[in-house]
Amino acid sequence: QVQVVESGGGLVQPGGSLRLSCVASGNIFSLYDMGWYRQAPGRQRELVAMITSVGMSNYADSVKGRFTISRDNAKNTVYLQMNSLNTEDTAVYYCNARRPVTGLSSWGQGTQVTVSS
Repeated sequence: QVQVVESGGGLVQPGGSLRLSCVASGNIFSLYDMGWYRQAPGRQRELVAMITSVGMSNYADSVKGRFTISRDNAKNTVYLQMNSLNTEDTAVYYCNARRPVTGLSSWGQGTQVTVSS
């Protein structure tokens, strides 16, 4: 089972951009579906974006056109490029690795994204 570690969070002004990274351990990263989730205070964790092992992606309606998920299997890394950030994007962002064959998944510790002026 892979382990994942997120990085790239921080404080950004409204309208700004951030790129989150998630590095996975192990040598079968390419077999995993990778997802970015977020959880704001007092709210449930929600899916932001995901990319399958074959490169198909989907997004939450709230981030479509602003966020882009991508993966580099050679680096065992998945990225989340976030543009045109607004205060509603403030949350802890979590990376999830899920192997479709088994259904097993791993979560990272999360990285804080704060959008504020």
